[in-house]
Amino acid sequence: MAISRPGYALPEQTTTRPGRRAGEAGGSPHLGRARRLLRWAPAVLTAGFVAAVLYRYGVSLPDLGRYGAYVALCLALPGLLLVRALYDGSRTLAEELALGTALGLAVELAAYVAARAAGLPLLVLAWPALTYAAFLAVPGLRRHWRAGRPRPAAPVWWSWALASLVCYLVAKAAYSHFAAAPLTWPELAAYSDDTPFHLGLIGELKHHVPPTSPIVAGEPLFYHWFVYAHWAAASWITGVEPLVLLLRLGMLPVLAAFVVLVAMLGRRVTDSWTGGALAAAATLFVGASRLFLGSLGTFTWGGIHDAAWGSPTFAFGALLFVPAVLLLTELLHHRWYDLRAWLVLGVFLLAVMGAKATYLPMLLVGLAAVAAVEGVRRRRVPWPALTALLMTGTCLVFAQLVLFGGRRQGLLVAPFSFMRTVWQDLTGMPVDAVPPLASLAGVTVVYLLAWAVTWSPMLGLLSRPRLFVRPDVVLMIGIAAAGLAGMIVFDHPGRSQIYFLWGSHPYLVIPAVFGALVVLRRARVPRARSLCAIGVGLAGAYAIPLLLGVTAPLEPGESDAVLLLPYLTLVAFVALAALVVVVTRSRLRGWALVVVALAAMGLPAAHHVRVISVLSGASRSAAAPAEQAPPAPPGALTAARWLREHSSPDDLVATNVHCRWGLDDPCDSRQFWISALTERHVLVEGWAFTVKNADSWQPGRLEQHQPFWDRDRLAANDAAFLSPSTATVQGLRDRYGVRWLFVDEQRPEVSPALADFARFRFRSGAFAVYETEPSGV
Repeated sequence: MAISRPGYALPEQTTTRPGRRAGEAGGSPHLGRARRLLRWAPAVLTAGFVAAVLYRYGVSLPDLGRYGAYVALCLALPGLLLVRALYDGSRTLAEELALGTALGLAVELAAYVAARAAGLPLLVLAWPALTYAAFLAVPGLRRHWRAGRPRPAAPVWWSWALASLVCYLVAKAAYSHFAAAPLTWPELAAYSDDTPFHLGLIGELKHHVPPTSPIVAGEPLFYHWFVYAHWAAASWITGVEPLVLLLRLGMLPVLAAFVVLVAMLGRRVTDSWTGGALAAAATLFVGASRLFLGSLGTFTWGGIHDAAWGSPTFAFGALLFVPAVLLLTELLHHRWYDLRAWLVLGVFLLAVMGAKATYLPMLLVGLAAVAAVEGVRRRRVPWPALTALLMTGTCLVFAQLVLFGGRRQGLLVAPFSFMRTVWQDLTGMPVDAVPPLASLAGVTVVYLLAWAVTWSPMLGLLSRPRLFVRPDVVLMIGIAAAGLAGMIVFDHPGRSQIYFLWGSHPYLVIPAVFGALVVLRRARVPRARSLCAIGVGLAGAYAIPLLLGVTAPLEPGESDAVLLLPYLTLVAFVALAALVVVVTRSRLRGWALVVVALAAMGLPAAHHVRVISVLSGASRSAAAPAEQAPPAPPGALTAARWLREHSSPDDLVATNVHCRWGLDDPCDSRQFWISALTERHVLVEGWAFTVKNADSWQPGRLEQHQPFWDRDRLAANDAAFLSPSTATVQGLRDRYGVRWLFVDEQRPEVSPALADFARFRFRSGAFAVYETEPSGV
């Protein structure tokens, strides 16, 4: 296996006799066709498994068919044609389809924004239609309907491995998310605080570009909203409900393409099919080695399989970011003259710009590291790196000044604030507790040691130092370092600074996988010994927490110094292993086995809590059940759908629901269901995720408990429901433009006299809809 530079010669190619096609090598034509059919088996079985799971969890067959056709014909296929025309290279069909899907999403964003701004949202279909027309009519483009060059001969196990990872993501989603998020009301309201916020933004992008905040009318939306524009386009084209896109369909092609592209990037960097598959698998499974009993959400890598459903912006940005890094690994190395590749890079940078705010700053740091290293190594101006740096910086400045309005969005420079959060989780202290300096330092050491265990295989690159300073490796290490630094340096409500670390995770994994492969091959470690080392690491990951019994959060009065014990134990074992290596003079082979064993300790991260609780049989290792808010009143979904069908997207709604049901004292203002289900602007609903609320947030407070800043507006809104009169009800219409009143009638303060001053239109369960009359009627 060659490892001198990123994947330009594929060592595991299939050789064939002259005159035979690759699929028919060494056998009859019938056998060749059978082998080609067999290669489609992973994709076919995966598609069948996904369809069965979605049908089981409430997605209708018509919705499945329409959405599948949309992904294939409006994203993947036109994107694939553009990839073949603009980005030369030898790729598998799965890689081409994944790249095509990502590029199709990027182009669709621009097309939809233009079409929606023009008032013709279905005009977004012009971009795939024009793509097909161009590639049929232009002679020079027709050849791209077929692969332009022989595809690399991917091993059969490679296809099965990627298919298995995609099926794992779907099964994990079904178990953790689909089962917990029914598409029916009121059960739906108990799923997630963020779900109505995401749903409301899809509705907003369906009807308005540029978007504003639907939860407080007139407030700007300085947010990374591109994924909602994509789902809005998908809803217009397919007719599938935004709720079904958000909770079932919309994230699956993103996750599938992400898996394939991470594997592709890993293969290019390591020049190995094995390296690519390991990179994809490790991205999903490997996290910080957590040597405690108990459930700690902030301590380890949440995994894109979890984060994608809680933060679709994160997963959408993750998918669009991988092709940008993939292109840069080639442009910085040997394709700097390829103008078409630079054009495609620009498209992806523009898409990442508004997909997730965390990615471009990390890329900027990575490119700066490449420019510095290349300038010193080659003693000349690193123009490719500087060009990419300029492009990234321009996109970042535009995003900050235009898309995000130059606002801080709650982001503060507060070094080690996340370590304070980790300390609070480990010790069970409240959110406003401040750790002593020694405790903060100790927790920081624990956290960094936990991640250092995972990153340790990266040291294998030092066995061949020239690999460590290769542009693609430097780029990814720079991205990873920026992710860790961003998580440590900044603070944000909802602990959102963790997305810096999570976003950089694949670019930690790939150099680590590369380092492991390099040192294992250089040391000529037999496969059996490598597997034994992995087994030792896995055993240690469970043996240390079970034997030491350090359980987090700690018991009241228990010293937080005990948190260091598992990692000091680990350091002692590593020191002992190092001594054995030195004494036995096993040298590189011994170090390779130690590194592999350490890395394996991060493998259980994705399922640590579940497995450790089974092994220990202790109830303390299970997460304590969270206190549940009272159930939402019935009828909201039906009433909201009626209002959506009988109102204009520009109509303004007022409601008496501002706090999450049952959480009124103090008011938890993460209440967004009315705007989400009606797809209409609300005068004042919840305000937790607005720009003004985020700008006033300070560490130690909860953003959802901050008061609304415009007391006059809130008082005028509530007066229409508490003490309705001609002045209060018509005042909402004349002063603010409110046309509809959406009322939760279960609230005892709602006046029965409301029907005397507003026209009753509809009732379902606890909810009623009234229409305000124009003055003089």
